[in-house]
Amino acid sequence: MNIEGLRIVITGAGAGLGRALALALGRRGARVALVARSAGALEAVAAEVAAAGGEGHAIPGDVGDKEAIHRIAAQAMAALGGVDVLVHNASTLGQVPLRSLADTECEALERALAVNVLGPFRLTRALLGPMRLGGDALVLMVSSDAAVEPYPTWGAYGASKAALDHLARIWSAELDGHGVRVVTVDPGEMDTAMHADAMPDADRASLASPGEVAERFVEIIRHAGSIPQGQRVAAQGFSAGVRP
Repeated sequence: MNIEGLRIVITGAGAGLGRALALALGRRGARVALVARSAGALEAVAAEVAAAGGEGHAIPGDVGDKEAIHRIAAQAMAALGGVDVLVHNASTLGQVPLRSLADTECEALERALAVNVLGPFRLTRALLGPMRLGGDALVLMVSSDAAVEPYPTWGAYGASKAALDHLARIWSAELDGHGVRVVTVDPGEMDTAMHADAMPDADRASLASPGEVAERFVEIIRHAGSIPQGQRVAAQGFSAGVRP
């Protein structure tokens, strides 16, 4: 996909990977709708995207709130005139400090599922019609190794990401041949506020910067046509010369 002029929706765009990806795409001339809960953070990122040469539109909203989804979708369509790429990046750990499932509050698991699974399901569903009309659209689900590895104390987050992975596989099977490609991406460990919340004692020098990972996401978007429908891709090491 040619990045210049692409109409892209990114959730969780106020900080971390979402912000870095918006800037990386903006530098290449993309038109980006930015979704997150903090209006102030989004306005700042939108201004950075514009300064980088792209077009940024701030759409404050919580993807974990059922009532917000159709408004978010409508505002994204109004701002961009269509959607070519939808990046489900918004995520929550659930309860922090992380704890065992036996000590996890039911409400914390419900919140993780609402943001990490139901949000992507609802927003994909809300935007699916116009994306299918375009005939060459892409949905990127941002996953985690916690979706496939049973890490103790990561229960709410891991279970929600595992559900997201399988949701992506079902979307991909149902949308095969209908103009929408669905790809799941594991970004790897990054130096973000979320990672610090989960692992406050981690060595930050060992973590990838969101900017580095964002560049890999740009390559994934650029070469999405060569990625098999429903593929789970590791961002680390992905490049034009390295196919999944």
